[in-house]
Amino acid sequence: MMRALGIAASGMEAQQTNVEVISNNIANVSTTGFKRSMAQFEDLLYQSDSRVGSASSESGTLLPTGTQLGLGVRNSGTTRITTQGSLTQTSNSLDLAINGRGYFGVTLPNNEIVYTRDGSFQLSPTGQIVTNEGYPVVPSISVSPTATAVTINQAGQVIETTAAGKQQTVGQLQLFNFVNEAGMEAQGGNNFAATDASGDPQQGLPADAGFGSISQGYVESSNVNVVQEITSLIQAQRAYEMNSKVIEAADEMMQTTNQVK
Repeated sequence: MMRALGIAASGMEAQQTNVEVISNNIANVSTTGFKRSMAQFEDLLYQSDSRVGSASSESGTLLPTGTQLGLGVRNSGTTRITTQGSLTQTSNSLDLAINGRGYFGVTLPNNEIVYTRDGSFQLSPTGQIVTNEGYPVVPSISVSPTATAVTINQAGQVIETTAAGKQQTVGQLQLFNFVNEAGMEAQGGNNFAATDASGDPQQGLPADAGFGSISQGYVESSNVNVVQEITSLIQAQRAYEMNSKVIEAADEMMQTTNQVK
């Protein structure tokens, strides 16, 4: 019975992790550019009382199945689902969404470059395009304080309109791609860092082959599907309850055994 207790306990722990991942997805349903995660599980080692294919008699007959008893489950990781969220119109000239593959680059105060799908940009006091936290976008682009309008086309060219009505290009946005987007490390603040698993960032221009285009006046919504998450939450809750029932049943069976005289 002790084996059943351990197996059921591993199941409860796995479903607790599952619920934690789901709850984070639901909490970020309104987070711009958020990518939902999914918990992954794998079975643990097996104990073989009789190995499949081993000899069952001196005449050479073999066991067709054998007897293997599993020892439970464990969390093997969380996979980030990088499918694109829907684009929401804001009509803010500095709100940018990437329609397709790619990430914006952002320079942190320690000069580290991180990557984001959150294109909710602002202007700093000096006219530099920055994130909501004041971090400059890569490459550094500044708009004149006297500009009357800012236009950013699908190719990522930043064009300002002067007080005299003249248009001039003041910068060119860059995008970054990764071979394995799911291998990027979440940093919080809607930012991701490159890792050995993600591969080195591949830099390119918006609308080029392999890179998405820029949609001005839009932001990318979270790709969380609330109905799907609630369904997954109910399934995880039921699985947790069933594992607890196994522990109760095993405990009752052990009590029955201890009462045998």
